[in-house]
Amino acid sequence: MRKEPRAMNVAPHIEAAEIDDAALDTISGGVAAATTAGLHLQVAHLEVCADAGAFVSAEGVALGANAHVGVN
Repeated sequence: MRKEPRAMNVAPHIEAAEIDDAALDTISGGVAAATTAGLHLQVAHLEVCADAGAFVSAEGVALGANAHVGVN
C-alpha cells in the first residue's frame, strides 16, 4: 500500500490582539488636532478636484494637498 505525503500548510499564522484607544495613543503618539477640506467641481466636460489636510501630533505636524483637473 502506498502512502501519499501530506501537503504542507503554508498559510501564515496571525494572532490578533485587542488594544483600547488610550493604549493606542501612547504607542502612536495620538493626534492632538486634525482638519481636512475638499472641493469637487464639475462643469460640462471639465472636472476639478482638490483637497488639503493638516495633522498635529506629539511627533510633529503633517500637511498634505492634492489637486486634479480632468476633461471628460
